[in-house]
This record gives sequence, C-alpha cells and structure tokens, in this order.
Amino acid sequence: MRLSRFFLPTLKENPSEAQIVSHRLMLRAGMVRQHTAGIYNWLPLGTRVLQNIANIVRDEQNCAGAQEIIMPTIQSGELWKESGRYDDYGPEMLRIKDRHDRDMLYGPTHEEVVTDIFRYNVKSYRELPKNLYQIHWKFRDEVRPRFGVMRGREFLMKDAYSFDIDYERSKHAYNQMFVAYLRTFARMGLKAIPMKADSGPIGGDLSHEFIVLAETGESAVFCHKTLLEKPVPENVNYEGDLQPIVDDWTSYYAATEEKHDPVAAAQIGGELVSARGIEVGHIFHFGKKYSDPMKANVIGPDGNQTAVFMGSYGIGVSRLVGAIIEANHDDAGIIWPASVAPFHVGIINLKTGDTACDDACAKLHKAIKLNGLDVLCDDRDERAGVKFADMDLIGLPWQVIVGPKGVAKGVVELKNRRTGAREELSMDAVITKLTVAA
Repeated sequence: MRLSRFFLPTLKENPSEAQIVSHRLMLRAGMVRQHTAGIYNWLPLGTRVLQNIANIVRDEQNCAGAQEIIMPTIQSGELWKESGRYDDYGPEMLRIKDRHDRDMLYGPTHEEVVTDIFRYNVKSYRELPKNLYQIHWKFRDEVRPRFGVMRGREFLMKDAYSFDIDYERSKHAYNQMFVAYLRTFARMGLKAIPMKADSGPIGGDLSHEFIVLAETGESAVFCHKTLLEKPVPENVNYEGDLQPIVDDWTSYYAATEEKHDPVAAAQIGGELVSARGIEVGHIFHFGKKYSDPMKANVIGPDGNQTAVFMGSYGIGVSRLVGAIIEANHDDAGIIWPASVAPFHVGIINLKTGDTACDDACAKLHKAIKLNGLDVLCDDRDERAGVKFADMDLIGLPWQVIVGPKGVAKGVVELKNRRTGAREELSMDAVITKLTVAA
C-alpha cells in the first residue's frame, strides 16, 4: 500500500479531549474519529488492527470448539421480559419502540437471543455440548463515556455461550474458554491475569475477569508474582481435563484494589506484586439462570425434560485496541505487537521522485509482500522528519529507510520500532530478515 493513496489523517498535537494515552494516540495516528459521545468511526488503520485482533479471537474460539454465528443488534424486549432482565438491567440498555409500538432494544449482550435460538433448535442431550459465539457490535448507554474506545457506548465484542446437560460438563466448557482466553491474549503480546470476579447483571456462581497489565491501566491490581512468569499452555487438548490448568492459574492470590484482602496479602508476603490493569475479558458460569425461565429444555438421559446449564464468555475486541496501546507505546507513538499490527513493515522513501530510490522502494515493496507481509510505503512528497515522525507514531514493527546515499552503496537501513535498533543491510538481507522475523 502506498501512503500517498492511504487514508491516514494523522495529527501533530494531542487532542484536548483525550485523557489517556491510547485515546490520544488513536486520534493522532488516524485510527478513529468520534461520531458522537462514546461512538467512533473506525478509519482504515484502526480497522486493520480491529480485524487482526478479531481474527486471533476467532481462531482461538474455533480451536476450543465454539461455532460462529451472527445475531441481530436490535432485539425483542419480550425475550428480556421472559428472562426477567428487561426492567432489571438499568438505563445502560437503550430501549426503543418499533412502528407497531413493540418493545425493542439495542443489545448490550445476547444471552436471551442465543437461548431463544437454542430452545427452538436443540431437543435432546445427545446434541450437546454446544458453544455458539459471535463477534458483533453492542451498545450500552454509559452515563459518562470516556477514554475513547476503552469506555465507549458502541463497541465490538466477542460473546460466546455454552450449553450442557449437567454442571460438570458445563464446568468443562467454562474451563475450555478460560484456557482459550489465556492463549488469545498471549498471541496479542499481552500479559493477561485471570481474577475471580462478581457476576454482576449477567448472573451466575462462577466468574473470572482477565486483566491486562499496563502501567497506565485503569485500576490497581495485586497478584502473585508467579502469575507474571507463568507460560501460557501450548498444544492444548480441549477435550481432556483442563481443571489442573485452571487451578494452576487461579491458585495464586489476585485481586483488584477495591477487593484487596490484607490478610491474604500478609500470608503471601513479599510474593505479592502491585500493578495497573485493564479488563479485556470476562467469563461467567450461570447454570440455569436463563434456561429455566425461558424453558430452554432438552430431553435428558432419563427421558425427562430438563433445563440446560449455560455459560457466557466475553472479550472486548475494540477495547483491546486501546489496551494493547496502553501496554505498548513510548513518547513517539504506538509500538504494535507484530500479530496485531496494521502493517508489518513501513518503507520510508527519503527522496520521492529520485529514480534510484523509487525503484529500490518498489522492489522492496514487491518482494516483502510476496513473502506474505503487509507493507506500507511512505512515498509522499514530505520532509524526512515528517515521515520518520509519522512512521513512529503509527507504530509498525519494522521500518526500512531508503535514501540516495544508501542506495548508491547497495544498502538500506532497517529499524526495529520496539528496540530502536538500526542496521544497514543489503536489500536481499533485509527481505530475508523480515521474513524470518515474521
């Protein structure tokens, strides 16, 4: 992609309305623009990151046995009245009337809708287990939307819902999602700590939040330092016993500042680590909370009708964009982990219009792209300083700097955005190194 044709409206100054790092950098890097309070337009650079995050989430959900569906954003109020949540959910739910005066709502979550799908299409325990998920936009009418996409009103979310015949099998589904979440966040270059949590308006008897550690996180957290060093499980058998993994990750003390237990902290002693964190995922086991009132029953092994056990599992996909930036930035801008970066490589042409530089950039662009990497080539007629600043701001993992002096010597400069390390290499060596690094 040539930057001269790419829609990238960067800003030199920090916008006055942006209070946190991720909001400032997303606006300055031309990733989003506010449409109205708490609702954003996602521009091409932001959309690419959003899609990369969604693809990682999708891949790990599929590996864990979940199946993707798409449910409507506008839901029937009657379903929520069946579950008993229509009046209980609060003003965060946007209630509307259609032209026939029927109660409708813009979905803040989808437990009722997915339960409705299940109850009319699954009849026997022999069809279980089932885990259905979507990656979809939701709306919660926050009284004070702030911090950009970190606490917006409209947001992209992955929500999955499991259905099982009994408690033990539903607990296994919960554990599958627990492990999938560990793997999902690790693939994004994040250290995510699972913490026992309240279920809130979702309901249920078992719940974990997944907290990404970042120096600029929204809340203080305390956890055992072993959790910071623990490797994420690989080659997981999702049909096997996952309880030991879950127990291993939750056997160490972890709590938010508000729930900090000084007695437990004293028992751990010097092993307790204080950090800042951002919630990016939440999983719930709630048994028959929705299946009982909505009559989501199947014929059990004994031949009788029984309500199924359920769980729900959310990941804030658009929120993750902000969380990743909070955990990966410096004074110059964003530093994307390679797995979610909008482009892998940025080529900086220091002398656009110079035949040798233009030819070298074209050759590099073609060769790097043929090796499966996304490339953004800055071919604008701008000063070198502007190009360097913009490339650091948008945070691509690698920069290839092409100038007339280097081209004359048969070399270009390769810069690692995260470390700042630079080296002169031949074009063939650069192509090889970038391909291996990917």
